[in-house]
Amino acid sequence: MVADPFTGLFGTDPVVHGLVGGLVIAALNLLGASLIFVWRNPSERAMNGALGFAAGIMLAASFTSLIIPGVETYADGNPVPVLVGVALGALFLDRSDLLVPHAHFLLSGRRRPDAADPGTDLPVDDDRLAAVVLFVLAITLHNMPEGLAVGVGFGSGDLETAIPLMLAIGIQNVPEGFAVSLAAVNAGLNRRFYAVLAGVRSGVVEIPLAVLGAYAVQSVAALLPYAMGFAAGAMLFVISDEIIPETHASGYERVATLGTILGTIVMLYLDIALG
Repeated sequence: MVADPFTGLFGTDPVVHGLVGGLVIAALNLLGASLIFVWRNPSERAMNGALGFAAGIMLAASFTSLIIPGVETYADGNPVPVLVGVALGALFLDRSDLLVPHAHFLLSGRRRPDAADPGTDLPVDDDRLAAVVLFVLAITLHNMPEGLAVGVGFGSGDLETAIPLMLAIGIQNVPEGFAVSLAAVNAGLNRRFYAVLAGVRSGVVEIPLAVLGAYAVQSVAALLPYAMGFAAGAMLFVISDEIIPETHASGYERVATLGTILGTIVMLYLDIALG
């Protein structure tokens, strides 16, 4: 239903489609990061609900757009390649967490006790700047499977699955991009410009990875079920290891849970309506 207008605009090259997908999800990350200009100090309740929503979208997308099609369509019903990919994706994120700090204490947007109001403009010392740089690195790492998932989706050539996946990941990038900007503010970067820059930086990695994912599975078709599983496993790891524990740690777990359910509903609707 949506494939014809998409190919009419962007042609039929899956690698070009991957580039378009990467640009779309990065642009929506920018939109979310820019919310720091108008929503200066959101409540922790609101942030937990928004991140729960993002988790629900990622959770449903992992199965409807990656694991299930990977098994049924691209592995001829054999689950082993996709499941191997899931395990490798989760293992990659687990090992990568040894290189960068966890994002737990900042992901939900909680303010540090000594953090100034986001509207103020105070000097940033080297320790705070280093903390923000490390945090953005951690979030950038966790953005990687999202860009890869979109690229792999388009590389498969199945636009009816890839387009809903692109839209779903783009939608969940809005609260995620906002969380990164807010976290930069809370860690000491009090100029909102720098907070937006931090949010944009975390999303930029999605564009080359989307292109790389599309190119890789187009060049080596046998990689496709493994790549789909890898992207799904990495996203599932982020949901379970980062988002859910953080959003359930401050007394607003009911709001976060309802947000997760709503995000799952939205992704399922997109998959059915656009598929």
